[in-house]
Amino acid sequence: MSKRCYYETLGVVRTADDGQLKSAYRKLAMQYHPDRNNGDREAEIRFVEINEAYDVLKDGQKRAAYDRFGHAAFENGMGNGAGHPGFGADFASTFADIFEGVFGMGGAGRAGRGGGRERGADLRYNLDITLEEAFAGKTANIQIPTAVTCDVCSGTGAKAGSKPKTCTTCGGAGRLRHVQGFFTMERTCHSCQGRGQVIETPCTACGGGGRVTRERTLAVNIPPGVEDGTRIRLAGEGEAGLYGGPPGDLYIFLSLEPHAFFQRDGADLHCRVPISLVSAALGGGFEVPTIDGGKTRVRVPEGTQSGRRFRLQGKGMPILRTRQTGDMYVQVVVETPQNLNKKQKELLQEFEKNSSKETHPESTGFFSRVKDFFDGLGSSSS
Repeated sequence: MSKRCYYETLGVVRTADDGQLKSAYRKLAMQYHPDRNNGDREAEIRFVEINEAYDVLKDGQKRAAYDRFGHAAFENGMGNGAGHPGFGADFASTFADIFEGVFGMGGAGRAGRGGGRERGADLRYNLDITLEEAFAGKTANIQIPTAVTCDVCSGTGAKAGSKPKTCTTCGGAGRLRHVQGFFTMERTCHSCQGRGQVIETPCTACGGGGRVTRERTLAVNIPPGVEDGTRIRLAGEGEAGLYGGPPGDLYIFLSLEPHAFFQRDGADLHCRVPISLVSAALGGGFEVPTIDGGKTRVRVPEGTQSGRRFRLQGKGMPILRTRQTGDMYVQVVVETPQNLNKKQKELLQEFEKNSSKETHPESTGFFSRVKDFFDGLGSSSS
Protein backbone atom coordinates (compact mmCIF):
# COMPACT_ATOMS: atom_id res chain seq x y z
CA MET A 1 0.00 0.00 0.00
CA SER A 2 1.41 3.40 -1.03
CA LYS A 3 2.23 5.86 1.73
CA ARG A 4 0.37 9.10 2.05
CA CYS A 5 2.13 12.34 1.09
CA TYR A 6 3.75 13.92 4.16
CA TYR A 7 2.41 17.36 3.25
CA GLU A 8 -1.12 15.97 2.97
CA THR A 9 -0.67 14.15 6.27
CA LEU A 10 0.04 17.45 8.02
CA GLY A 11 -2.50 19.37 5.92
CA VAL A 12 -0.01 21.98 4.68
CA VAL A 13 1.16 23.17 1.27
CA ARG A 14 4.62 22.29 -0.03
CA THR A 15 5.80 25.86 0.49
CA ALA A 16 4.88 25.87 4.21
CA ASP A 17 7.54 27.39 6.44
CA ASP A 18 8.81 25.95 9.74
CA GLY A 19 6.26 27.84 11.80
CA GLN A 20 3.34 26.56 9.73
CA LEU A 21 4.66 23.00 9.91
CA LYS A 22 5.06 23.13 13.67
CA SER A 23 1.60 24.69 14.17
CA ALA A 24 -0.07 22.02 12.01
CA TYR A 25 1.83 19.27 13.83
CA ARG A 26 0.86 20.52 17.29
CA LYS A 27 -2.82 20.69 16.35
CA LEU A 28 -2.95 17.22 14.81
CA ALA A 29 -0.80 15.62 17.52
CA MET A 30 -3.15 16.93 20.18
CA GLN A 31 -6.19 15.70 18.24
CA TYR A 32 -4.92 12.15 17.65
CA HIS A 33 -2.87 11.60 20.82
CA PRO A 34 -3.65 8.07 22.19
CA ASP A 35 -4.45 9.40 25.67
CA ARG A 36 -7.27 11.41 24.15
CA ASN A 37 -8.75 8.66 22.00
CA ASN A 38 -9.28 5.78 24.47
CA GLY A 39 -7.44 3.08 22.53
CA ASP A 40 -8.82 4.01 19.09
CA ARG A 41 -6.64 1.98 16.70
CA GLU A 42 -7.15 4.35 13.77
CA ALA A 43 -6.15 7.32 15.92
CA GLU A 44 -2.93 5.53 16.94
CA ILE A 45 -2.04 4.84 13.30
CA ARG A 46 -2.80 8.44 12.36
CA PHE A 47 -0.69 9.65 15.28
CA VAL A 48 2.31 7.63 14.07
CA GLU A 49 1.88 8.98 10.50
CA ILE A 50 1.75 12.57 11.76
CA ASN A 51 4.98 12.19 13.73
CA GLU A 52 6.74 10.48 10.86
CA ALA A 53 5.74 13.25 8.45
CA TYR A 54 6.78 16.04 10.79
CA ASP A 55 10.13 14.46 11.62
CA VAL A 56 11.05 14.45 7.94
CA LEU A 57 9.70 17.87 6.96
CA LYS A 58 11.14 19.74 9.95
CA ASP A 59 14.67 18.70 8.92
CA GLY A 60 16.01 20.77 6.02
CA GLN A 61 18.13 17.99 4.49
CA LYS A 62 15.47 15.31 4.86
CA ARG A 63 12.82 17.64 3.45
CA ALA A 64 14.98 18.41 0.41
CA ALA A 65 15.51 14.70 -0.19
CA TYR A 66 11.80 14.02 0.21
CA ASP A 67 10.86 16.83 -2.18
CA ARG A 68 13.20 15.32 -4.80
CA PHE A 69 12.72 11.57 -4.38
CA GLY A 70 9.54 11.23 -2.34
CA HIS A 71 9.24 8.29 0.08
CA ALA A 72 11.90 6.43 -1.87
CA ALA A 73 14.48 8.76 -0.31
CA PHE A 74 14.11 6.88 3.00
CA GLU A 75 13.61 3.32 1.83
CA ASN A 76 16.34 0.67 2.18
CA GLY A 77 18.20 2.74 4.73
CA MET A 78 18.47 5.89 2.58
CA GLY A 79 18.71 9.11 4.60
CA ASN A 80 19.00 7.30 7.94
CA GLY A 81 21.31 4.58 9.03
CA ALA A 82 18.61 3.05 11.21
CA GLY A 83 16.28 2.50 8.28
CA HIS A 84 13.68 4.92 9.68
CA PRO A 85 13.66 8.66 9.13
CA GLY A 86 14.87 10.23 12.34
CA PHE A 87 13.00 8.17 14.94
CA GLY A 88 15.98 7.81 17.23
CA ALA A 89 17.30 9.96 20.05
CA ASP A 90 16.69 13.14 18.03
CA PHE A 91 13.02 12.31 17.54
CA ALA A 92 12.54 11.40 21.20
CA SER A 93 13.97 14.75 22.24
CA THR A 94 11.85 16.69 19.76
CA PHE A 95 8.71 14.78 20.69
CA ALA A 96 9.23 15.40 24.41
CA ASP A 97 9.87 19.12 23.91
CA ILE A 98 6.77 19.64 21.80
CA PHE A 99 4.43 17.64 24.01
CA GLU A 100 5.66 19.38 27.12
CA GLY A 101 4.43 22.61 25.54
CA VAL A 102 1.20 21.17 24.15
CA PHE A 103 0.02 19.06 27.07
CA GLY A 104 2.08 20.36 29.98
CA MET A 105 3.53 16.85 30.30
CA GLY A 106 7.24 17.43 30.82
CA GLY A 107 9.47 14.85 32.42
CA ALA A 108 8.84 16.23 35.91
CA GLY A 109 5.09 16.15 35.36
CA ARG A 110 5.14 12.53 34.23
CA ALA A 111 7.29 11.46 37.12
CA GLY A 112 4.86 13.19 39.48
CA ARG A 113 2.17 10.66 38.66
CA GLY A 114 3.91 7.96 40.65
CA GLY A 115 3.26 7.55 44.37
CA GLY A 116 -0.45 8.44 44.15
CA ARG A 117 -0.16 11.65 46.19
CA GLU A 118 -2.75 14.01 44.71
CA ARG A 119 -3.32 17.55 45.91
CA GLY A 120 -6.67 18.20 47.53
CA ALA A 121 -9.27 20.49 46.00
CA ASP A 122 -9.59 24.17 46.89
CA LEU A 123 -12.72 25.12 48.84
CA ARG A 124 -14.91 28.23 48.84
CA TYR A 125 -16.84 29.65 51.79
CA ASN A 126 -19.23 32.63 51.57
CA LEU A 127 -19.28 34.79 54.69
CA ASP A 128 -21.72 37.65 55.36
CA ILE A 129 -20.54 40.49 57.60
CA THR A 130 -22.02 43.82 58.69
CA LEU A 131 -20.67 47.22 57.75
CA GLU A 132 -19.65 47.76 61.37
CA GLU A 133 -17.64 44.52 61.28
CA ALA A 134 -15.97 45.61 58.05
CA PHE A 135 -15.08 48.90 59.75
CA ALA A 136 -13.59 47.44 62.92
CA GLY A 137 -12.43 44.04 61.67
CA LYS A 138 -13.15 40.81 63.52
CA THR A 139 -12.22 37.18 64.01
CA ALA A 140 -14.99 34.95 62.70
CA ASN A 141 -15.33 31.28 63.57
CA ILE A 142 -16.64 29.23 60.65
CA GLN A 143 -17.58 25.57 60.35
CA ILE A 144 -16.74 23.73 57.14
CA PRO A 145 -17.57 20.12 56.25
CA THR A 146 -14.56 18.92 54.28
CA ALA A 147 -12.32 15.95 53.58
CA VAL A 148 -9.52 15.59 56.12
CA THR A 149 -6.65 13.13 56.40
CA CYS A 150 -7.76 9.82 57.91
CA ASP A 151 -6.31 9.48 61.42
CA VAL A 152 -6.51 5.68 61.38
CA CYS A 153 -4.22 5.13 58.38
CA SER A 154 -2.48 8.56 58.42
CA GLY A 155 -3.63 9.17 54.86
CA THR A 156 -2.08 6.07 53.28
CA GLY A 157 -5.43 4.38 52.63
CA ALA A 158 -4.06 1.04 53.84
CA LYS A 159 -5.34 -0.90 56.84
CA ALA A 160 -3.38 -0.55 60.07
CA GLY A 161 -0.37 -2.84 59.99
CA SER A 162 -0.13 -2.83 56.20
CA LYS A 163 1.25 -0.49 53.59
CA PRO A 164 0.51 0.33 49.96
CA LYS A 165 2.58 -1.86 47.65
CA THR A 166 4.37 -0.97 44.46
CA CYS A 167 2.21 -1.73 41.45
CA THR A 168 3.57 -4.82 39.74
CA THR A 169 2.01 -3.86 36.42
CA CYS A 170 3.90 -0.60 35.94
CA GLY A 171 6.69 -1.09 38.49
CA GLY A 172 5.61 2.02 40.40
CA ALA A 173 5.90 4.41 37.44
CA GLY A 174 2.16 4.91 37.10
CA ARG A 175 2.56 4.69 33.31
CA LEU A 176 2.75 1.84 30.83
CA ARG A 177 4.88 1.95 27.70
CA HIS A 178 3.67 0.36 24.52
CA VAL A 179 6.17 -0.20 21.72
CA GLN A 180 4.74 -0.30 18.22
CA GLY A 181 7.42 -0.65 15.59
CA PHE A 182 9.69 2.34 15.91
CA PHE A 183 7.31 4.36 18.09
CA THR A 184 6.85 4.18 21.87
CA MET A 185 3.65 5.39 23.53
CA GLU A 186 2.80 5.85 27.20
CA ARG A 187 -0.53 5.36 28.93
CA THR A 188 -1.83 5.57 32.46
CA CYS A 189 -1.49 2.26 34.24
CA HIS A 190 -4.91 0.58 34.45
CA SER A 191 -4.01 -1.35 37.60
CA CYS A 192 -3.09 1.57 39.85
CA GLN A 193 -4.75 4.40 37.88
CA GLY A 194 -1.43 6.23 37.61
CA ARG A 195 -0.62 6.19 41.34
CA GLY A 196 2.22 3.69 41.10
CA GLN A 197 0.91 1.90 44.20
CA VAL A 198 -1.93 -0.48 44.98
CA ILE A 199 -3.71 -1.02 48.27
CA GLU A 200 -4.40 -4.69 48.85
CA THR A 201 -6.05 -4.22 52.26
CA PRO A 202 -7.92 -0.87 52.40
CA CYS A 203 -8.41 1.04 55.64
CA THR A 204 -11.92 0.39 56.95
CA ALA A 205 -12.28 3.95 58.26
CA CYS A 206 -11.74 5.72 54.92
CA GLY A 207 -12.36 2.92 52.45
CA GLY A 208 -8.83 3.19 51.08
CA GLY A 209 -9.03 6.84 50.07
CA GLY A 210 -6.82 8.13 52.87
CA ARG A 211 -9.32 10.78 53.93
CA VAL A 212 -12.69 11.14 55.62
CA THR A 213 -15.34 13.89 55.72
CA ARG A 214 -15.59 15.90 58.92
CA GLU A 215 -16.75 19.32 60.06
CA ARG A 216 -13.91 21.64 60.94
CA THR A 217 -14.02 24.89 62.89
CA LEU A 218 -11.64 27.60 61.69
CA ALA A 219 -10.91 31.12 62.91
CA VAL A 220 -10.81 33.69 60.09
CA ASN A 221 -9.15 37.04 60.70
CA ILE A 222 -11.03 39.83 58.87
CA PRO A 223 -8.94 43.02 58.73
CA PRO A 224 -10.52 46.49 59.02
CA GLY A 225 -11.53 48.08 55.71
CA VAL A 226 -12.50 44.97 53.74
CA GLU A 227 -14.93 45.58 50.89
CA ASP A 228 -17.77 43.59 49.44
CA GLY A 229 -16.32 40.71 47.40
CA THR A 230 -12.98 40.64 49.23
CA ARG A 231 -11.31 37.21 49.02
CA ILE A 232 -9.27 35.81 51.91
CA ARG A 233 -7.03 32.80 51.23
CA LEU A 234 -6.19 30.29 53.94
CA ALA A 235 -3.34 28.20 52.57
CA GLY A 236 -3.53 24.48 53.29
CA GLU A 237 -7.01 24.67 54.82
CA GLY A 238 -8.83 23.16 51.85
CA GLU A 239 -9.65 19.55 51.11
CA ALA A 240 -7.07 16.95 52.16
CA GLY A 241 -5.16 15.31 49.32
CA LEU A 242 -5.65 11.71 48.28
CA TYR A 243 -3.34 9.13 49.82
CA GLY A 244 -1.53 11.64 52.00
CA GLY A 245 -1.21 14.28 49.29
CA PRO A 246 -0.95 18.00 50.17
CA PRO A 247 -4.19 19.79 51.01
CA GLY A 248 -5.80 22.48 48.88
CA ASP A 249 -6.55 26.03 49.97
CA LEU A 250 -9.65 27.61 51.45
CA TYR A 251 -10.99 30.85 49.98
CA ILE A 252 -13.31 33.04 52.06
CA PHE A 253 -15.50 35.39 49.98
CA LEU A 254 -16.93 38.30 51.99
CA SER A 255 -20.34 39.86 51.36
CA LEU A 256 -21.41 43.04 53.17
CA GLU A 257 -24.98 43.15 54.44
CA PRO A 258 -27.06 46.25 53.56
CA HIS A 259 -26.95 48.97 56.22
CA ALA A 260 -29.99 50.77 57.57
CA PHE A 261 -28.38 54.21 57.45
CA PHE A 262 -25.18 54.24 55.39
CA GLN A 263 -24.35 53.51 51.76
CA ARG A 264 -20.72 52.72 51.02
CA ASP A 265 -18.67 53.97 48.08
CA GLY A 266 -15.13 52.67 48.46
CA ALA A 267 -13.79 54.19 51.66
CA ASP A 268 -16.51 56.89 51.81
CA LEU A 269 -19.89 56.63 53.51
CA HIS A 270 -23.06 58.41 52.41
CA CYS A 271 -26.34 59.06 54.17
CA ARG A 272 -29.48 61.16 53.53
CA VAL A 273 -31.12 63.19 56.29
CA PRO A 274 -34.53 64.92 55.92
CA ILE A 275 -34.81 68.37 57.51
CA SER A 276 -37.77 70.70 57.94
CA LEU A 277 -38.49 73.68 55.73
CA VAL A 278 -37.96 75.97 58.71
CA SER A 279 -34.56 74.45 59.57
CA ALA A 280 -33.44 74.84 55.98
CA ALA A 281 -34.63 78.46 55.82
CA LEU A 282 -33.54 79.69 59.25
CA GLY A 283 -30.60 77.35 59.85
CA GLY A 284 -30.04 74.92 62.65
CA GLY A 285 -28.40 71.59 63.19
CA PHE A 286 -28.88 67.91 63.91
CA GLU A 287 -26.91 64.89 65.15
CA VAL A 288 -26.08 61.87 63.02
CA PRO A 289 -24.56 58.51 64.01
CA THR A 290 -21.08 57.55 62.84
CA ILE A 291 -19.88 54.11 61.81
CA ASP A 292 -17.61 53.82 64.85
CA GLY A 293 -20.64 53.84 67.14
CA GLY A 294 -20.46 57.51 68.08
CA LYS A 295 -22.32 60.57 66.83
CA THR A 296 -21.49 63.98 65.43
CA ARG A 297 -23.37 67.25 64.89
CA VAL A 298 -23.99 68.78 61.48
CA ARG A 299 -24.60 72.53 61.33
CA VAL A 300 -27.11 73.71 58.71
CA PRO A 301 -26.64 77.32 57.59
CA GLU A 302 -29.52 79.64 56.67
CA GLY A 303 -30.99 79.12 53.24
CA THR A 304 -29.76 75.55 52.81
CA GLN A 305 -31.17 74.01 49.64
CA SER A 306 -32.42 70.44 49.31
CA GLY A 307 -29.68 68.08 48.10
CA ARG A 308 -26.77 69.95 49.65
CA ARG A 309 -23.99 67.69 50.93
CA PHE A 310 -21.91 68.16 54.05
CA ARG A 311 -18.53 66.45 54.29
CA LEU A 312 -17.33 65.02 57.60
CA GLN A 313 -13.63 64.40 57.07
CA GLY A 314 -12.17 61.14 58.41
CA LYS A 315 -15.56 59.70 59.43
CA GLY A 316 -15.66 57.05 56.71
CA MET A 317 -14.18 53.55 56.39
CA PRO A 318 -10.54 52.62 56.95
CA ILE A 319 -8.58 51.89 53.78
CA LEU A 320 -7.32 48.30 53.81
CA ARG A 321 -3.68 47.89 54.84
CA THR A 322 -3.15 51.63 55.31
CA ARG A 323 -3.58 54.18 58.07
CA GLN A 324 -5.88 56.31 55.94
CA THR A 325 -9.63 56.73 56.37
CA GLY A 326 -12.39 57.84 54.04
CA ASP A 327 -14.95 60.57 54.62
CA MET A 328 -18.64 60.66 55.49
CA TYR A 329 -21.07 62.68 53.37
CA VAL A 330 -24.42 63.85 54.73
CA GLN A 331 -26.97 64.96 52.15
CA VAL A 332 -29.91 66.97 53.43
CA VAL A 333 -33.35 66.69 51.85
CA VAL A 334 -35.78 69.51 52.62
CA GLU A 335 -39.13 67.99 53.49
CA THR A 336 -42.23 69.74 52.13
CA PRO A 337 -44.86 70.17 54.87
CA GLN A 338 -47.95 67.95 54.56
CA ASN A 339 -51.41 67.84 56.19
CA LEU A 340 -51.36 71.54 57.06
CA ASN A 341 -54.16 73.01 59.15
CA LYS A 342 -55.94 76.23 58.28
CA LYS A 343 -53.69 78.45 60.37
CA GLN A 344 -50.52 76.97 58.84
CA LYS A 345 -51.85 77.43 55.34
CA GLU A 346 -52.73 81.06 56.06
CA LEU A 347 -49.23 81.69 57.39
CA LEU A 348 -47.66 80.21 54.29
CA GLN A 349 -49.94 82.24 52.02
CA GLU A 350 -49.00 85.38 53.94
CA PHE A 351 -45.35 84.47 53.59
CA GLU A 352 -45.80 84.00 49.84
CA LYS A 353 -47.39 87.46 49.49
CA ASN A 354 -44.44 89.08 51.25
CA SER A 355 -41.80 87.14 49.30
CA SER A 356 -39.43 88.93 46.96
CA LYS A 357 -36.81 88.05 44.37
CA GLU A 358 -34.24 87.87 47.13
CA THR A 359 -36.35 85.33 49.04
CA HIS A 360 -36.44 82.84 46.15
CA PRO A 361 -33.49 83.78 43.93
CA GLU A 362 -33.22 80.41 42.17
CA SER A 363 -36.87 80.07 41.14
CA THR A 364 -37.07 83.79 40.27
CA GLY A 365 -34.04 83.50 38.00
CA PHE A 366 -35.35 80.32 36.37
CA PHE A 367 -38.78 81.70 35.48
CA SER A 368 -37.17 84.90 34.29
CA ARG A 369 -35.15 82.86 31.78
CA VAL A 370 -38.30 80.98 30.77
CA LYS A 371 -40.08 84.30 30.08
CA ASP A 372 -37.14 85.54 27.98
CA PHE A 373 -37.20 82.26 26.02
CA PHE A 374 -40.88 82.56 25.10
CA ASP A 375 -40.50 86.27 24.32
CA GLY A 376 -37.73 85.36 21.92
CA LEU A 377 -39.93 82.80 20.19
CA GLY A 378 -42.70 85.38 19.79
CA SER A 379 -40.45 88.03 18.25
CA SER A 380 -38.87 85.58 15.81
CA SER A 381 -42.28 84.32 14.57
CA SER A 382 -43.47 87.88 13.89
